[in-house]
Amino acid sequence: MIRLSGIVKRYLMGEEELMALAGVDLHIGRNEYVALIGPSGSGKSTLMNLIGCLDTPSEGTYVLNGRDTSSMTDNELAQVRNQEIGFVFQSFHLLPRLTVLENVMQPLVYRGIPRGERAERARAALEQVGLGNRLGHRPNQLSGGQRQRVAVARALVGKPSILLADEPTGNLDSRTSAEIMALFDEVHRSGQTVVVVTHEPDIAAHCRRTLRVSDGKIVEDRQNPPREVH
Repeated sequence: MIRLSGIVKRYLMGEEELMALAGVDLHIGRNEYVALIGPSGSGKSTLMNLIGCLDTPSEGTYVLNGRDTSSMTDNELAQVRNQEIGFVFQSFHLLPRLTVLENVMQPLVYRGIPRGERAERARAALEQVGLGNRLGHRPNQLSGGQRQRVAVARALVGKPSILLADEPTGNLDSRTSAEIMALFDEVHRSGQTVVVVTHEPDIAAHCRRTLRVSDGKIVEDRQNPPREVH
């Protein structure tokens, strides 16, 4: 599903060149549950941006579902992001003036799906994350955990190939973080490919596989022991 070969990413900082990724090879198969872990500055966020087609490599190839994204135009990359990847961010990125239902419907607007079908699919996604009774609420009427559940529903509504979560529990307390990770566990069990970017080992432990990033390289790739489901 995800195949990166010889991925290098350089940034120009004034006259200095910064090597963010230094030759990454990576394969993630369908229905894997993967954590990208590493400290700030390790390259994990750059790697996430490349997997999510938010950025392009300086060298190397990235093949997603059989399509080489490395040489795609901005419009083609935007289409891949809309159809293949669901994003969940640390700061939720919900639109404050829209209801919960309208927020979740947003990704489907750009696909030209009729409003009635958009609403039906959004309602189903919100039921999936346990918020079927909050459709008419606005984000400021919800707790942090509920807002993140809305963000997960919005990411899932387009039936993406990959759910990509960037520090999804960074703004949440430990109890709410555990609830959100239990939701990701459930989403994975339903057949979804999930990639979680984190710097917290206890969050990474939810995933079946951990990739540790340091100095722009993957320095560890290990399978995690199964977690007990309570």
